[in-house]
Amino acid sequence: MDAGEEFGAWLVRQLKRTDMSREELEERVGLTRAAVSAWMTGRAVPVDETMRAIADAFGAEYAGMHTRTTDGAGSGRPVRWYHRPAYTDGGRDFGNAATFAFDADVEVLAREATQNSLDERLDRSAPVRVRYTIHELTGENLARFREAVRWDDLFPHYEAAAAQEQKVGRVIAEGLRDMYERDRLVLLRVDDYNASGLTGDDYEDGRFSAVVRRQLDSRKSDASAGGSYGLGKATLWATSSLGMVLINSTLSVPHEGRTERRLVGRLDLPWRTVNNEPFAGPAWFGEPDTAPGSEGVARSWWADEETVERLHLSRESSAPGTSFLIVGAHDVASISADSGKGGDEGDDEETVQAMHARLVDALGRNFWAAMTAGRSTTPVLEASVRTLRNGHVVIEEERVDPYRVQPSRTRALKAYLDGETVDRLTESGQVALARVPLTVPALRGQRGAAEHEAVLLVTAAEDGDGKPNQMVTMRGNRMVIREARVPDLPLGTNPFQAILLAGHAAGEDAAQAERAEAFLRASEPPEHDKWGQTDELRSVYSATAHRRIQEFTSAAYRSVRELVGRAQTKSNEGPRALRDLLRLDGGPKPGARGGGAPTIRGLDAGLDAAGAWHVRAEVRLPAGQDPWLLSPVAKFDVRSGARPVVGWSEVVAGQNCELVEAGLLFKAGARSASFTAVTDVSTHPVRAELAGLVVELQKTRGAASR
Repeated sequence: MDAGEEFGAWLVRQLKRTDMSREELEERVGLTRAAVSAWMTGRAVPVDETMRAIADAFGAEYAGMHTRTTDGAGSGRPVRWYHRPAYTDGGRDFGNAATFAFDADVEVLAREATQNSLDERLDRSAPVRVRYTIHELTGENLARFREAVRWDDLFPHYEAAAAQEQKVGRVIAEGLRDMYERDRLVLLRVDDYNASGLTGDDYEDGRFSAVVRRQLDSRKSDASAGGSYGLGKATLWATSSLGMVLINSTLSVPHEGRTERRLVGRLDLPWRTVNNEPFAGPAWFGEPDTAPGSEGVARSWWADEETVERLHLSRESSAPGTSFLIVGAHDVASISADSGKGGDEGDDEETVQAMHARLVDALGRNFWAAMTAGRSTTPVLEASVRTLRNGHVVIEEERVDPYRVQPSRTRALKAYLDGETVDRLTESGQVALARVPLTVPALRGQRGAAEHEAVLLVTAAEDGDGKPNQMVTMRGNRMVIREARVPDLPLGTNPFQAILLAGHAAGEDAAQAERAEAFLRASEPPEHDKWGQTDELRSVYSATAHRRIQEFTSAAYRSVRELVGRAQTKSNEGPRALRDLLRLDGGPKPGARGGGAPTIRGLDAGLDAAGAWHVRAEVRLPAGQDPWLLSPVAKFDVRSGARPVVGWSEVVAGQNCELVEAGLLFKAGARSASFTAVTDVSTHPVRAELAGLVVELQKTRGAASR
């Protein structure tokens, strides 16, 4: 017999699900007590004819009795919401404290949820595939979804929670208002494939109970895992203005003999009273349990395809992984940004488009390295975002491309994966590699520190990278931990990007990678956005262990400065003698009112093959609340006579400024800004090689003084 679940376990569960006693089954099928006992204990299985009779008794299909991967059609209890009763000692929880560890922000969600998916990667030879789907429901589609989640049963609880004058109650009230007044509900689904799925029992130790039943339970067995606090999953509920998340999991390890369509829902509400009955807070959506001690508690159930579709939880394949459906998704950061633009709060399409764009941006910034592959290596992650409205496409599925969001950094990492790095930069486009030592201290009470060598990569920056002269750090699954400007760079340093790979990110054969992973993981806060002193680091290692982190970071910065300080003798930026002739002018003289004027504090430039100067300028702005309107002017510093002015073929605004018809408008209140420009060769009075270049900032004619 080609069995899934053991027949005895299947039989026991069917008796519980149907509230049928063993004696009743014996009477219906004409069995002896000894025969049923033998089946239940696994000592025997019934013959074919008896199997048919048992199938009829449970309302199960006869064919399914052989595989036992489904329950009887008539044996399932109707799914419902189970609300946890109030504590008998009078304690009250006005919300899940774990959700306040993070902002209700889809950028934070993308970072935390994707990190959790990477930690559950199953087949190490293939990437984890993560897809975010924004789905806005209105009208009849919204009504059908509310019916599927038994909204009428939930509404009294929502009404009681929203009436409370406290933080969670106000968020819920706003979520209800948005749904009822605007007749819309935004669903945000996070699907991962090639991941473990929520395996394990409903209540005992395992991935399922860690996510659905417990707080601060990480369940991460791999030392290179990104998460360690068990808080990241809380971002799912924090992103829901209704506190509701529905889950559909395809398991990598069978539970109850099956793997597909294991469903459950969890609702996080504050303490409340409904019909004079107090409730503690959380609720679960599932099948009522019949096990002793858990009677009536909602547990996960094995759903049919129609139910999964009605709940908008259909998965595209049978590959293991989990789908989380955030009901009533809201993004406080994008809403604030839209409000600042004076946009219409009721523009639903603009709202979902902003959410889509922020998800794509967050995935690119945090996981570009995980999405980078070498010639002989696969990426760790593939990620995409799509947006729907009532089942119709609003924005096509957009796969995040690391080469588009982080061009030079992706190029640098690929060069390392392909073994194409150099030990010093001599040509444009090269990637330099250096080794940075990390001393990993022994665990508290033990002896013997370990030496780990992290990998440092440095390459020239490109415009698409964002801020230049930054160093990003990462470990394990190659999620960006921190991005920071390299300090103490000499003036005139060519723009670059640096990457510090530690632990397993430095390579599977890196010495002491496992110990480095554990050490760095212990040094990360719940946000996993830096390495430094933490309570765990102090308790597991020593009170001074964080000093090894400081030494490591300082050594990395020194290595960066050494690499970028070496001359690039074959670069396309023109002869060194010409670059030395670059001069900068401070711009407008200070006015009578004091406070100074904008000055150019850094100027990088080089010649291209056509003889045009490519200039990048950093501007220091004086303190003040007014904008500055100025024009960049290029002049040739010839050997004799007045400096001739040359024209620009292109001026591009950078940080804290914008290009307007009259010149560059520098942002009010900003203290620094940048711009890039290219000279017009047709206006050069002599070849650029024969003169130096001077760049000035001049007040635009006719503009206000400040």
